[in-house]
Amino acid sequence: MVAALRNVFNVSRSPLLARTSIRFSSTTASRHLTLKERLAELIPTEIEKVKAIRAEHGKKAFGPVTVDQLYGGMRGLPALIWDGSVLDPEDGIRFRGKSIDECKSLLPAAPGGSEPLPEGLFWLLLTGEIPSKEQVAELSRDWAARAEIPDFVKEIIDRCPPTLHPMSQFSMAVTALNHDSAFAKAYQDGVSKKEYWGYTFEDSMDLIAKLPNIAGRIYRNVFGDGKLPAIDSSKDYSANLATLLGFGDNDAFVELLRLYITIHTDHEGGNVSAHTGKLVGSALSDPFLAFGASLNGLAGPLHGLANQEVLLWLRKMQSQIGENATDDAVKSYVWSTLKGGQVVPGYGHAVLRKTDPRYTAQREFALKNLPNDPLFKLVGQIYDIVPSILLEAGKAKNPWPNVDAHSGVLLTHYGLHQMQFYTVLFGVSRAFGVAAQLIWDRALGAPLERPKSYSSEAIQKMFKDKP
Repeated sequence: MVAALRNVFNVSRSPLLARTSIRFSSTTASRHLTLKERLAELIPTEIEKVKAIRAEHGKKAFGPVTVDQLYGGMRGLPALIWDGSVLDPEDGIRFRGKSIDECKSLLPAAPGGSEPLPEGLFWLLLTGEIPSKEQVAELSRDWAARAEIPDFVKEIIDRCPPTLHPMSQFSMAVTALNHDSAFAKAYQDGVSKKEYWGYTFEDSMDLIAKLPNIAGRIYRNVFGDGKLPAIDSSKDYSANLATLLGFGDNDAFVELLRLYITIHTDHEGGNVSAHTGKLVGSALSDPFLAFGASLNGLAGPLHGLANQEVLLWLRKMQSQIGENATDDAVKSYVWSTLKGGQVVPGYGHAVLRKTDPRYTAQREFALKNLPNDPLFKLVGQIYDIVPSILLEAGKAKNPWPNVDAHSGVLLTHYGLHQMQFYTVLFGVSRAFGVAAQLIWDRALGAPLERPKSYSSEAIQKMFKDKP
């Protein structure tokens, strides 16, 4: 048995097995596989599948590329491989082919809870399979064991002025974890390309595991007393994060975090944070450097800061028209927003053409747990009013709400009022999707990204005198 395991994991050539927990039940034949072991089984088959796809379809074209696409942010341009999720304009996001509703139904929940554990979704993103409760519990324990951050990273965070945006602090801390990167060290030591994925896996597991301690430390330093409780190895990932933020005693908030992280983990590869992580990772930068870059993209107002803008807009509206406002008052405020040259935040999406299923999942949570919250009632009222106004104004191809239209209201209800911190929670979640793709990119030998660019002058010359 030991000899067989050595063949699978290249034990004779790699120190990684020492870091890979291989657990056996009372009989070795009935043991369950760890996530890393299961990946080791899947990788050879996936390599052959990609070879077959390229052999059969490699010379086929998706279609023409237009000049407008180059100037328009490459919208709709097929250019990336992203295995964890695909975003359908009509159906919304699917994680390895499964909808949010299917994930909520199939993925294990915490004892006494109903929302899926993010640990299970990470397993799904990596393997395409639904894990058992035991496999999810083992992943929780593994992340808890890896959660401690180095003292120098703690010092970096503690030395940041409270006026520095939490996302800037978050990015710095994640980037600094590169100091202990297993992949970076292995690469310098000349490890075989076939073993890249294993070291990337270890870094990715460390990255995800350490994010709650980083996020909790930033939150406590900026908004609290700086004192941080310890990680509890008996609790799941979301419960530990909630405790670090000071909300661990609120079971409903813990459930919200489980849902929040799950639905924010991945949204295919073309969004700024996901694409940035993949791009930087293609240079063989380790997961800490790649995800640090992702966070800088996520911090932009057109990406991860959108939920703050929604909440600010809602509060401003509430201050002007009051609580329990009439539909006519809401309509008037929406029109004043549009006529003032602004957009209605939280509505529209670059890909989606229907209501974002992530919005729907949060709405269902709110209906169950906070049906009488004034801001939630306003969000529902806006949902009934805004789409028809946007269609009448011709302002959006998709006049329906996206995920940002709801998330801030839920966090505020439970006392997390510090809007500057919301994107940090988004960042914790997005690490799951970026890390999963980085692991597969290294397993499949994905090359350095290097698309072709053109200047405006070159385009003019290229198409001069052409119809």
